[in-house]
Amino acid sequence: MKIFLGSDHKGFGLKGDLISYLQINNFEVVDLGATSYDENDDYSDFGIKVAEEVSNDSSSLGIVICGTGIGVCIAANKVKGIRCGLCGSVDVARLARKDDNINVLALSSELHNDLDIAVEIVNAFVETKFDNSEKRVRRVEKIATYENSH
Repeated sequence: MKIFLGSDHKGFGLKGDLISYLQINNFEVVDLGATSYDENDDYSDFGIKVAEEVSNDSSSLGIVICGTGIGVCIAANKVKGIRCGLCGSVDVARLARKDDNINVLALSSELHNDLDIAVEIVNAFVETKFDNSEKRVRRVEKIATYENSH
């Protein structure tokens, strides 16, 4: 599975750690930046960049990181076809994939500076499959219909 990652300066360290973890576990990882620490970079650039790649490759997933996780989540969700969720726990990540079919995970570097917790959340995100039940599909399709009509 291909996973696109991006973060601003606040998520730079966590992103690097997650890339190493994912590569060791045989995921195809694409680092979309930041490629160096720059306290003047903007989370929106990386949230949009990751979301665009995931939107163009429906078999891929994305992970975006900033200080709170909120900014990259908002930015990613501006890209057509993206369902980005800010997940602060393993249970939320699992439910967001199962119920809402999120294709981009947003993480807070300030809350998830413990790599073990971040890895557990990422594992729940990549391992959980969407529940293709009628009600779940209907709900996701309503969002896509709205998105495509505006």
